[in-house]
Amino acid sequence: MRQGLLLWLVALAIALLLPLVAGKSPYLMKVLIIMIIFIIYTHAWNLLAYSGQASLGHAAFFGIGGYASALLASKFGVSPFLTIFIGAAFAAIAGVFVGIICVRLREWFLAMVTFGFSIIVGTIFLNQFTSIFGGVDGMPAKRFFSATLEHRYMYEYYFMLLIAIATTLLIYFIMRSRLGFAFAAIRENELEAKVLGVNTTKYKLIAFLISTYLAGLAGALQTHSFAYITPEIYSVHNSFWPVIYAIAGGLATLEGPIIGTVAITLIWEGLKNLGLSFGRFVIIGLLLVAMVIFRPRGLASILDRWR
Repeated sequence: MRQGLLLWLVALAIALLLPLVAGKSPYLMKVLIIMIIFIIYTHAWNLLAYSGQASLGHAAFFGIGGYASALLASKFGVSPFLTIFIGAAFAAIAGVFVGIICVRLREWFLAMVTFGFSIIVGTIFLNQFTSIFGGVDGMPAKRFFSATLEHRYMYEYYFMLLIAIATTLLIYFIMRSRLGFAFAAIRENELEAKVLGVNTTKYKLIAFLISTYLAGLAGALQTHSFAYITPEIYSVHNSFWPVIYAIAGGLATLEGPIIGTVAITLIWEGLKNLGLSFGRFVIIGLLLVAMVIFRPRGLASILDRWR
């Protein structure tokens, strides 16, 4: 217990001190900000997997949250500090809609439905309502902090870090609550969970609601960090990145999304700086295959062994 708490405190200290080291490099600060956003996004996907459900189309909710937040901030003048949570609520509404239709489907049947839903939503935003959403050109979004503000990236980083910490604590308390026990029971054996009196439909819908809300929140954070959004946000790779990060870090664990996102992002950016482009995909793919074969419980299992 003490070792686990010590690791979390060390990780928090490193996260707080990183901008002091990287603050003079806009590139490094952007990488750190995107890393934090995808930690939140991967937490969202991993929570759904924790409840025994799979999604290959979480980019749909990632993008809905981003578009809704950008629209509210740009068209109606609402502060992005508020619209990110409203945009996330729109993503959660869409998530519940999909969940009600598909909650009785098993893992990979559900995954295919969410994948199809993501393609449909992306196509609609690309070809329909172009006067509202900007079509292929997308639409602008307000920044959290003015582009002329000194140390803007540092302020943005700490704001994102605060939300990531709150998200991690939320997941922690969910996993250790009756709700989390119900999720785990459904994941391990849904039929036995029903026999024991667990309302599996209800709890799977709750998992969908929380997961898609957090995914929409992450999408809104990215949108206002980039100051624009296009239908590219619905691309396949935005659905697959949280899957890769969660598997690499450790499925259905609290620390898995953090470890996986940090490790894969560092490798990805390192390969980019070495001049690799498409080769990065090959190397990441090989690493993922090796991880599944030799370390199926992810990098988090190394910490478990140490503890």
